[in-house]
Amino acid sequence: MIKGQIIHPYITHKDDVCGGRSIIDGTRITVWVIINWYKKGLCIEEIIQEYTQLTPAQIHDAFSYYYDNQSEIENDILENEELFNDKTLS
Repeated sequence: MIKGQIIHPYITHKDDVCGGRSIIDGTRITVWVIINWYKKGLCIEEIIQEYTQLTPAQIHDAFSYYYDNQSEIENDILENEELFNDKTLS
């Protein structure tokens, strides 16, 4: 690891997946969706229960990524707020 470089092993960006937004590696689940659920009142344990295909480490890394890249994720949330409000957890 390069000194000062922050590594998020479960987070990636792919130009052809979710518009290049930060996602949980191997999924189409964006970091902004995880963080937005938390901001809407779900606790981390509820998010883990809802996204059973993800490990707790993946979800916690999404939070870590958020704290290191807040402006990026906040912009993603703002850009997708209307879409997000139309969806509910299934």
